[in-house]
Amino acid sequence: MTFTPYVGLGSPIAVLVALALRRWAVAAAGVVVAAAFALALLPRALPGPQPTVAGGVTVRVMTSNLYEGRGDPATVVDLVRRERVDVLALEELTPEALRRLDRAGLGRVLPFREADGRERSGGTGLFSRLPLRRLTPAVRVDFNGEPRAAVSVPGIARAVDVQAIHTVPPIHGDTGVWRSMLQALARPDGGPVLRLALGDFNATLDHAELRRLLGGGRGFVDAADAVGAGYRTTWPAGRRLPPEIAIDHVLVDPRVAVRSVSVHLVPFSDHRAVVATLELPGGRAAGPGRVRGSGPWRGSSPPGTRCPPRRAPPCCARAATPSTRRSPRAWPHGRPSPC
Repeated sequence: MTFTPYVGLGSPIAVLVALALRRWAVAAAGVVVAAAFALALLPRALPGPQPTVAGGVTVRVMTSNLYEGRGDPATVVDLVRRERVDVLALEELTPEALRRLDRAGLGRVLPFREADGRERSGGTGLFSRLPLRRLTPAVRVDFNGEPRAAVSVPGIARAVDVQAIHTVPPIHGDTGVWRSMLQALARPDGGPVLRLALGDFNATLDHAELRRLLGGGRGFVDAADAVGAGYRTTWPAGRRLPPEIAIDHVLVDPRVAVRSVSVHLVPFSDHRAVVATLELPGGRAAGPGRVRGSGPWRGSSPPGTRCPPRRAPPCCARAATPSTRRSPRAWPHGRPSPC
């Protein structure tokens, strides 16, 4: 299933060979097969219908797998700045990679974070220009520490629930775990919460397990597929073999319009970064607590505190810990005084 597009691309060759050998029945069967591939695969290269978004607010999201922390931090931060990214998911985030990213200035451009740096490929992080509130991860199988957070978007009437995802690959007997991680994702349900999922799914649109998350009015929409960029491949970046496939995705609530999707090389990583420009339905700004979660407020004051409402210092967060505070680099003129 992984390489279905390449098989479909090669299907006309069999027709040509059959015609050259005058095997008319084989050629006719080949035409039917090629037509079936075309019907199944061509829609990914064509823009699909988009929802009508009233009073839309633009939010840009990005996901990048750092290949065991090796991805070039300067390139990642430059992409965030150049593409004006609001929410970033990083997979295979190591503690050293996190330090290098902060030295490159990530904490200055995306001061709010929910990051779990681990050695090798086990770490994942969410970084945001906007305040975050930690939520209980939908994926309970803690292989890669996938964080989940409510993002406070100005002008958005609904809460925005963002899940970073990095599943195990469906190989070496881990297919069952991979399937359960995908099935555990909280899907859009038409309720008051807008849901986004972004990261390395280790799945293409040809995997039935990923397709079950999509469509039906209550499922996600694949951002690249929505704008006709379904063949923007992401892994293994920059190699000839095996052929590149698209396993990194941005999945959005069907009420969210996708305006553009682009992929970008990150030196020393084997994945391309994916950047998506989204338009979220606007309206009255959502009040706190619209999404149920389990963590302290991150970078904004919870109800009942006396701190200023805009980017309050960490002393105002309940049970603040180093992981729930803003990056020290987020204060260009020195740390603010306590409340």
